Amino acid sequence: MPTPDKKTLPSTARSLPIALIRARENVMAPIRHMLAESGITEQQWRVLRVLSELGPMDASSLAEKSALLLPSLTRIAQAMKARGLITQRVNPEDRRRQTVAITDAGQQIIDTHTEQALIIGQSYRERLGDENFDTLIALLQQLEGK
Repeated sequence: MPTPDKKTLPSTARSLPIALIRARENVMAPIRHMLAESGITEQQWRVLRVLSELGPMDASSLAEKSALLLPSLTRIAQAMKARGLITQRVNPEDRRRQTVAITDAGQQIIDTHTEQALIIGQSYRERLGDENFDTLIALLQQLEGK
């Protein structure tokens, strides 16, 4: 493929930001449909997934691992706490920090949707093939700086 002229933007069909957004929307569509049954958002799902997988943690770590900005997590966590999906406790070692944990009700949402989430994930693996799927994840992690 020839190197693009430095004064010409690539076509939108070859634009990395646009391609990532389109791919994200296609990947998230069945997940959003799945989550609508529980009345939670994709951001809330990410928070529950991280807490279920990694256990209680401070809000800053949770925001980073959930791919959320801390102010967004603060707002999301308030709604989740009100619904009984998470708890927030003051960290006894540093009273400025809060430790966030998943509740039984939050874990029940994860448990209820685990099978369907696995099926969705497997459909992408089958569509791309194992090698391409693993390569895609590795490339995206490189873009993240990991």
